Amino acid sequence: MHISLHPGIITVLMLIASNVFMTFAWYAHLKNLSMLPWFGAALASWGIAFFEYMIQVPANRIGYTVFSLPQLKIMQEVIALGVFIPFVTLYMGKPLNLNFLWASLCLLGAVYFMFK
Repeated sequence: MHISLHPGIITVLMLIASNVFMTFAWYAHLKNLSMLPWFGAALASWGIAFFEYMIQVPANRIGYTVFSLPQLKIMQEVIALGVFIPFVTLYMGKPLNLNFLWASLCLLGAVYFMFK
């Protein structure tokens, strides 16, 4: 049995995966590598970001077959926030506040207008 997913679904799943790598590349060094000079943290982040790009580039190529470029961009921003919220709370141990809700609502408005 062969299951075929729509390119839009594949794009979203791949962008979620790439954003997990991106979020760790951008922010995990603040918790785990604070004892290193910034250059060492940057090198470690580049190593993680490699995997982000290996997923993100094909995701955007696949997505561009069914979405416009502005739609891909706004989708990436929403996914980035959706990945960041669990990261900041579960991994970094920081509390959520109402600003996350307001920012999320603004992004949902942007999605509405971009896909309208």
